[in-house]
Amino acid sequence: MNAAAALLAASRRIDRFDAEVLLAHLVGTDRMTLLTGPSRDIDEAGYEALVARREKGEPVAYITGWREFWSLELAVTPDVLIPRPDSETLIEAAQRVRGDHAPATILDLGTGSGALLLAALSIWPRARGLGVDRSFAALVVAAGNAARLGLSDRAVFSESDWGQAVDGRFDLILSNPPYVETGAELATDVRDHEPAAALFAGADGLDAYRMLIPQLPNLLNPGGAAIIEIGATQAEAVADLARAEGFRILLRRDLAGHDRCLVLTR
Repeated sequence: MNAAAALLAASRRIDRFDAEVLLAHLVGTDRMTLLTGPSRDIDEAGYEALVARREKGEPVAYITGWREFWSLELAVTPDVLIPRPDSETLIEAAQRVRGDHAPATILDLGTGSGALLLAALSIWPRARGLGVDRSFAALVVAAGNAARLGLSDRAVFSESDWGQAVDGRFDLILSNPPYVETGAELATDVRDHEPAAALFAGADGLDAYRMLIPQLPNLLNPGGAAIIEIGATQAEAVADLARAEGFRILLRRDLAGHDRCLVLTR
């Protein structure tokens, strides 16, 4: 079967974009090269197997093993949350709040794939960073990403429940904690495939913030900033927790206009 016929057949069963990404993965190229290059014969059985996995709800990123974040190609597995473009708002907020003052030290709490830390290190080439997670399997993924991106000399990964096992203070703290309410309705590909520990945070979705935010004053350098992702309806509740710890708060929204992160300074 040639690529054009395969795409047409697959698009009747799954999203056209997903079909294109999976076919590009199968033939070892990127989506744009696949679409603009000459037609080619493909392994029909191999492609059918990929399409069938997607048809059953498995996320494309887990099928291909990769997801782009901040122009970085990151390996992802079911042990880590799939990085979302909306989370790039945290990196943009970090650039704004730091301005011309590059951070020397960066901490990523709940690092998962390492997306936030590695994106920050790609911006500030003299910075060093620590990514922590309570999942050893996630730390393996993050360390592998650092190695592939040539950042292993500046990125260290360590097992910790938030900042409990972290020594020292940092100029910039980043975190995308779980913030989904237990029992909330989620898309089946998220609910059935992404790690529950990276998604759910109690009946009101605030349990992780209640643990995380009180630790921040002892982890942040004077003049530093902590940037924390939030759910779209959680700004006031999380801000109240931060104010109780003496933080000033700035809200940042994503490109869709949704509340996305809080910048905490003292």
